[in-house]
Amino acid sequence: VQLQASGGGLVQAGESLRLSCAASGFAFDDYSIGWFRQAPGKEREAISCISSRDGSTYYADSVKGRFAISSDNAKNTLYLRMNSLEPEDTAVYYCAAVPEWRLVKVQSKHRYWGLGTLVTVSS
Repeated sequence: VQLQASGGGLVQAGESLRLSCAASGFAFDDYSIGWFRQAPGKEREAISCISSRDGSTYYADSVKGRFAISSDNAKNTLYLRMNSLEPEDTAVYYCAAVPEWRLVKVQSKHRYWGLGTLVTVSS
């Protein structure tokens, strides 16, 4: 089982990035997949999730209207389009998979985790 996040980097405030998360080794269609992030000195938080079964989505208030999550089930890949990036978005971004949609914000219930990709937004 593998979740490989990529696409992070250094950008200036106001710019955009797209993160990708390539999944393998499990039934992608049967899971809800989400993005979490951990900023320096802060706890890891759920920011966006999507159900591979019906496309339901969740966004944290801090990213709503700026970030867009999507998935390509044929490629077993999750995406996060991040627009209007702010210095407060600086964090390591992780993708993770959970078998039940109702648990998308419960980190302890996520069965699989990627290693993370660093996003740095300069002011």
